[in-house]
Amino acid sequence: MASSCLHAILLCFLLFITSTTAQNQTSFRPKGLILPITKDASTLQYLTQIHQRTPLVPVSLTLDLGGQFLWLDCDQGYVSSSYKPARCRSAQCSLAGAGSGCGQCFSPPKPGCNNNTCSLLPDNTITRTATSGELASDTVQVQSSNGKNPGRNVTDKDFLFVCGATFLLEGLASGVKGMAGLGRTIISLPSQFSAEFSFPRKFAVCLSSSTNSKGVVLFGDGPYSFLPNREFSNNDFSYTPLFINPVSTASAFSSGEPSSEYFIGVKSIKINQKVVPINTTLLSIDNQGVGGTKISTVNPYTILETSIYNAVTNFFVKELVNITRVASVAPFGACFDSRNIVSTRVGPAVPSIDLVLQNENVFWRIFGANSMVQVSENVLCLGFVDGGVNPRTSIVIGGYTIENNLLQFDLAGSRLGFTSSILSRLTTCANFNFTSIT
Repeated sequence: MASSCLHAILLCFLLFITSTTAQNQTSFRPKGLILPITKDASTLQYLTQIHQRTPLVPVSLTLDLGGQFLWLDCDQGYVSSSYKPARCRSAQCSLAGAGSGCGQCFSPPKPGCNNNTCSLLPDNTITRTATSGELASDTVQVQSSNGKNPGRNVTDKDFLFVCGATFLLEGLASGVKGMAGLGRTIISLPSQFSAEFSFPRKFAVCLSSSTNSKGVVLFGDGPYSFLPNREFSNNDFSYTPLFINPVSTASAFSSGEPSSEYFIGVKSIKINQKVVPINTTLLSIDNQGVGGTKISTVNPYTILETSIYNAVTNFFVKELVNITRVASVAPFGACFDSRNIVSTRVGPAVPSIDLVLQNENVFWRIFGANSMVQVSENVLCLGFVDGGVNPRTSIVIGGYTIENNLLQFDLAGSRLGFTSSILSRLTTCANFNFTSIT
């Protein structure tokens, strides 16, 4: 009798624990999500990893800040019992802006090849190659975060993505299976995550300068914390509006489609707080979508239209006094003997470069850590690249320039929050605490 009573008590206790666990799992709403970012040494691409499919598998991706959506190679090794193609004229096709066109496939059905489906244009933004690909959904699992530590894994069972062909992987880092788009669309990673888990349409990017450590993308609002005990809240950011380029900057696009990339309004450039004489009309976006300034993670270095490049380089050289100029090292033009350049907390002691934004009081200061590239033991080069005389975008702020800068992209508020180099705050983007689990 005592044994049966004890059995009944234990059974009730187990049922209670199971019920409580199930309630906690269903009621848990993450404050935000986190993706680790690594820098590939050979390509200088920034890489991340998600877990996708059923059963879950790790998928390595090249990070594309302005990319329209997640696209993956579905031709090779895509196996999942939860893969669902988006059927023509479905709500998913409408949400993704895929139009009313219906795709047909002349091979046996498989992921990326199904009849009566809608399609989008997956784009390798590094090689500027695009093709048509099937819109679909599948399970994605990522780690939650409170802005300070990683937390439990959470799952989105209907995450929209696009199937790409294997040839689109050409030019991407070894082992990469696609690209993770964080751009200004309804089906980019930030938009889908915020819709699924009900947190603000914001995300922060903090890229590490080292190939041996991890940077981070934090989806959701701040504050964001880095070791040792450095916290960045709204008051730590300067803010500038994000602008929409009315003409797509993708490799292939539909007429009337705006760009998904992040443009900011640079008004002038200063070096050592002195104005650099440039053609400021190039800083505006014209009605053909040409000009302006965007931020990119697929370009390793900042690219300047030729006249801007020449003006900035010449001005910088004049301001860098008592330093010996040496032969250029591709892809850079202005290189120097580094033995007389002092090192500081924010990199080599060289003239600061300011991107002046909506007014003289709002500027993004670029210190030596983000302007100078060590190309050999005794040679430093100004890390800007000549973009030619008629580039689509006049200034492309590349990955090297934003390393160890904390950037917050507020999609709902259409503004960028930026800190300039957090090296001045005695921390780095590699100092997010990935080891402590909440």
